Amino acid sequence: MRVHLAAGLLISCFAASWISPSPARASSPELVGLERELSMLVAGRPGEYGIAALDLRSGSSVAVNGDTAFPMASTVKVAIAATYLAEVDQGRRSLDDVVAGRSAAKLMELMIVRSDNTAADQLLSVIGGPIALQQWLLSHGITGIRVDRTIAQLLRDRGHLADFKDVATPNAMVTLLYKLNNDDVLTDGSRALLFGLMSRCSTGTRRIRALLPIGTRVEDKTGTLDGITNDVGIVTMPDGNRVALAIFARGGRDRQSGIAQLARAIYDRFADTTRSALDAFMRLR
Repeated sequence: MRVHLAAGLLISCFAASWISPSPARASSPELVGLERELSMLVAGRPGEYGIAALDLRSGSSVAVNGDTAFPMASTVKVAIAATYLAEVDQGRRSLDDVVAGRSAAKLMELMIVRSDNTAADQLLSVIGGPIALQQWLLSHGITGIRVDRTIAQLLRDRGHLADFKDVATPNAMVTLLYKLNNDDVLTDGSRALLFGLMSRCSTGTRRIRALLPIGTRVEDKTGTLDGITNDVGIVTMPDGNRVALAIFARGGRDRQSGIAQLARAIYDRFADTTRSALDAFMRLR
């Protein structure tokens, strides 16, 4: 019965995404210019891009194709880690638990930092597989992410560009990041552990991180399949404010450089916005 319920929820959650995707959306007048810039950057590149950015302090957001579903690839590993850590917080599991000869802590490190697929599937199995992961997401109100298969199953299948399984919308992915950062989904310790691992991600040096100023803190997770290049994470602005990003790309070429350019455009505009707000505050003093 629970499986049928989850399936029904998935159908309703994704119906709008597939039928009427929104091409662009800015939540505040200050970000309309960024929306135009991102739309122009995307229009000038081959392939299809989905972008969402969310200010974790103010809630301001911008998106291009933000409600269109894209294959997640390994970005799903953020959700796997979060689900396992939530069970640690509830006392049901421990990071010292041994799984297939290695501690859960080591598997999580391998999964997030090096994007190890075997480690991901071992942790996914422990938490109950794709169905349990889907139910955890839905239980926290995250309705734009669909989980169907293990990583091994995903890699065996073909047709990634047009896949309707194991997909997420950019808006749903930044919602997940928001909840992990702002809500009580995880304890402070588990949150710090997850974001600490993401800050060490070794597979994304040519994506979100590539064109940002040296020293910028980025906590991200990449995803890659044939014709698919993704990067999702949180970027810390110069004033300490944090912005969640999700950039998905499929088809075309030079997708990594496209992600890097989009991330830099988002960084520059959000950094300008926070500086302008600070200047206004100082003038009022």
